[in-house]
Amino acid sequence: QVLLVESGGGVVPAGGSLRLSCAASERLHGAWFRQAPGKEREFVAAISWSRGTTVYADSVKGRFTISRDDADNTLYLQMNSLKPEDTGVYYCAQGPIWPDIPTTPKYWGQGTQVTVSS
Repeated sequence: QVLLVESGGGVVPAGGSLRLSCAASERLHGAWFRQAPGKEREFVAAISWSRGTTVYADSVKGRFTISRDDADNTLYLQMNSLKPEDTGVYYCAQGPIWPDIPTTPKYWGQGTQVTVSS
C-alpha cells in the first residue's frame, strides 16, 4: 500500500506564496489535485518519475511549480501569486502509469487545506 502524507497548507493573503509537501512511501509518477468548496476535484500539476517531465493546468501555469526530491521520495508544490480562487483542499496523488496521472492516479493522500484570503 502506497502512503502519501501532505503538509504545508494554511491561510495566506492574495499574492502570497505557499509550499506544499507530500511524503511518499514509493517512487512513482506524482501529481497534485485540488477541490474547491462545492466543486469537483481538479488536476493541478504532475511530474513523471523517470524524466521529471511536468504538466500543469492552464489556471496555474507560470504561478505553480511541481518538483520532487528523489532522495527521500518527497513531492512538492510551490505556489506563488496565489489568488482567492486557488482556495481548496489540495491532494497529493501517485500512480504507475504516466498517461493516467492527470485523470485517474491510483493512490491518494488525505489532503491539506489551502485558504487564500482576499
